[in-house]
Amino acid sequence: MNFKLILNIAIHLLRARLKQSIVAAVGVTFGIAMFIALVSFMNGLNDLLDGLMLNRTPHVRLYNEIKPSENQPISLSEKYKNDIHFISSVKPKDRGKAIYNSKAIVHFLKQDQRIIDVASKITTPVFFNSGTIEISGVISGIDVTAEEKLFKISDYVIEGNVIDLEQNNSIIIGKGLADKMLLVKGDIIKITTAKGNLASLKIVGISQIGISEIDDTSSYTSLETAQKLLGEATNYITDIQIKLFDISTSPSVAKEFQEKFDLDAIDYQTANSQFETGSSVRSIISYAVGIVLLIVAGFGIYNILNMMIFEKMDSIAILKATGFSGSDVKWIFISLSMIIGLTGGVFGLLFGFAFTVIIDNIPFNTASLPTISTYPINYDPLFYIIGISFAIITTGIAGFFPAMKASKIDPVEIIRGK
Repeated sequence: MNFKLILNIAIHLLRARLKQSIVAAVGVTFGIAMFIALVSFMNGLNDLLDGLMLNRTPHVRLYNEIKPSENQPISLSEKYKNDIHFISSVKPKDRGKAIYNSKAIVHFLKQDQRIIDVASKITTPVFFNSGTIEISGVISGIDVTAEEKLFKISDYVIEGNVIDLEQNNSIIIGKGLADKMLLVKGDIIKITTAKGNLASLKIVGISQIGISEIDDTSSYTSLETAQKLLGEATNYITDIQIKLFDISTSPSVAKEFQEKFDLDAIDYQTANSQFETGSSVRSIISYAVGIVLLIVAGFGIYNILNMMIFEKMDSIAILKATGFSGSDVKWIFISLSMIIGLTGGVFGLLFGFAFTVIIDNIPFNTASLPTISTYPINYDPLFYIIGISFAIITTGIAGFFPAMKASKIDPVEIIRGK
């Protein structure tokens, strides 16, 4: 088999139906370009949403959940422990939200080689008061340095500086909360805790995550200020936030720490299952649309090759009569389809990259996401590898069936028919 000769014949046939071949290649180009643009944008959008929510979530969170006691008093009785008990009106155990021996637990976790770092936190419901306005919300008392290292909360502070939280009696409030209460940086906001404790805190910053439910109710202060506000000791914390080097191990690590420290634990996958499901669905849709576009382009190549075989019956008969085997003829038409697919695929990659660059430079201005200036794009090279692979596979399959048809043509019948 002379591959150089086969390739030359395929190019000659391509030139004979140049317009139709260009149309087929344009179809592949369009399919690949749209696939690249769509997948890059959808994955960029997923990355944006992950940054807004998932990356702000600890990989493992340790806390005390309010729940009924697992062992009721009657279960501890030697006399009745093997009997079936019907217990009604079970009340939750009042063990409080505080994590006992928290400093020892945090010290132990910091020694674990699997952990990037640990951030202690206090979460408590409060009432925000300004004049006659009273709004329920949540204060998060944070270790400012650790929280900034793990979650980059400064990215969402649109006024002020997160380091200012280290000042006594200071607070950063959400943009929605500030707008509702007509507060600005430098104002004083009064806080009432669930126990009735009162405090006046100075607003040193405004944050905006872009999720109204959080921006309307959330605020940040230092651990020391939160402990003072609640009237608790300096070792009082309600949450231990953990970030791991290998995020995929978070479910097993959460289970391990739950058993070791007798605390409730939740991993990021469980806490954000809805967001992960949404990201997966968007990715599936983008890949499905791209594949459909390539399949449509493949039908175009199939039709063009079928028409070419019908018009070139005499040429195929002459090739066979001069010594070309059915396999040679088959490879001529497969080569033809591969040339169309490869050419269309390469141009599709170039146009797809151009489209993504254009999208990436379109201004994206919205009040709810002030940290985002352009539409999100993911330039992962894997998308381009998948795109060109689909182009070659689709056009190869589209050319295979007409090529098999051409290889079975009997030259004697064609010549007699003439």
